[in-house]
Amino acid sequence: MNKIRILQLGEIDWNRIYVIPKTVILDYVHIIVEVPEKPYDIIFLDRTPLEEEIELLYQSVKAYTMFVTKRVDVSGKMAWLCKSKKAHHIAEREIQSFLNRETKYYYPKPYGEKFRFNNLTISRDFSGTIKWNGNYDVVLVGDYGEEYCQIVYWRNNTVIRKGQVIDLWLEYCKDPDVSIALSVTKFAADGSVGTVLGQWEFCEEELEQVIPFENEGMDGYLFFSISAKGSGQLRIIALHNRFSRGTHGYFLPGGERYVTSEREEVFCYFDPRDMKPPLNIFFAGWEITENFQGYNLNRKLGCPFLLLAEHRLMGGSFYVGTEEYEELIAAIIKKYMKELGFSPDQVIMSGLSMGAYASMYYGADVKPHALVLMKPLAGIGNVASNEKYSRPGGFPTSLDVLKFLGGDTDAKSVRKLNDKFWKKFDAADWGKTKFVVSYMIEDDFENGVYEAMISRIHSEGVQVYGKGLHGRHGDSQAVTANWFSRQFNKIIRDDFFERNDYTC
Repeated sequence: MNKIRILQLGEIDWNRIYVIPKTVILDYVHIIVEVPEKPYDIIFLDRTPLEEEIELLYQSVKAYTMFVTKRVDVSGKMAWLCKSKKAHHIAEREIQSFLNRETKYYYPKPYGEKFRFNNLTISRDFSGTIKWNGNYDVVLVGDYGEEYCQIVYWRNNTVIRKGQVIDLWLEYCKDPDVSIALSVTKFAADGSVGTVLGQWEFCEEELEQVIPFENEGMDGYLFFSISAKGSGQLRIIALHNRFSRGTHGYFLPGGERYVTSEREEVFCYFDPRDMKPPLNIFFAGWEITENFQGYNLNRKLGCPFLLLAEHRLMGGSFYVGTEEYEELIAAIIKKYMKELGFSPDQVIMSGLSMGAYASMYYGADVKPHALVLMKPLAGIGNVASNEKYSRPGGFPTSLDVLKFLGGDTDAKSVRKLNDKFWKKFDAADWGKTKFVVSYMIEDDFENGVYEAMISRIHSEGVQVYGKGLHGRHGDSQAVTANWFSRQFNKIIRDDFFERNDYTC
């Protein structure tokens, strides 16, 4: 496991006064003279930086990873830096404890996953009815007994390393007369199922929150199962396993998690950067691995940015659903526009594929300065119906999305989902929005989206720039990504030239 890299600026080297854990490398400097070649995971400031050091810190420090002690004067430019980096104060008495217990949560590479639905197995002892709804959920109805007994489990155990902490989140729905518990069994790393190193059980009250599971012992494998008792309906939707950040965020330090009353999640990450317009709002595209997309691109642009991600179904469900779910996403966007004091004409919304869909869907309400879209999709119903003939087996999750959002997989549900987007798109006033679109001419997910957008934009003053590339939806990834980056830079340079007038 990679060690956590810490930079400490101050008058005294902390290596001399604190016990540094074996999992940590602490580099002490008296003066910062250049931007480090490799970014640090944490930076501690134990003295007030010089004016020339503040600019170097701004370039090198990642948001939410800077800690300042009482020896730092946080006025003037230093106040600006602390606000830009979402810095934390740390008391001297807390430093040793932080080094021992909290540094492990600042690892550089985040990771999360949803356990594969085809690895979910129903216990042979269950005698009720079973209904599989694609790869979305399985519905059990029956009598589970008066005592807890195993009802479902996941094949293929999960590796966990010594000292590692993972976050567990179970998506489920049940009748009041059914009670469940999540069971975790740890086996030895040699693969022997006969060597049980520990067993844990988490009740429904604990399942209301994310469960942090810490492996204090040796490396091992984890086996997960659900026990139930009572009678009625039980829907098992998903079990998620993510590298934990403890109390410091989700996926990235500072990452936020929101959840609806139906246990559906939305994640966001906000970086103020230089706090100058524009605010770049980026919706992640479909991806099985759970994480934030677009971090490096947006950080290089230098503007404030907001990353959004969702991990329903297998890879995402286009950021739409219940009224509560959609209002939650809209509220997140409004929250950070308000924090920065930005108006809609100081916002750029962007995304790839599924993320492009969400950019337009929520952009209809925000009315941003620009929409930067890669391989946009509009009719979710069309995407699903193309699975049969245009790309057999290419995107099976689209059928789950159709069932999940449309209620069925028939032609009526296809039209319903298509109309959901276009009714909102058609009703929007796009008069102050610039559309910058890269699309695939032979797109096998949904063809003709760019042309449909052009024909349905009736607002005056709209600017549209499109670039068509030959290929299917998944082709030309590198070319599209480079084009995406160039368009961002062009819009920022041409439309927000006043950024040059700002100073710290």
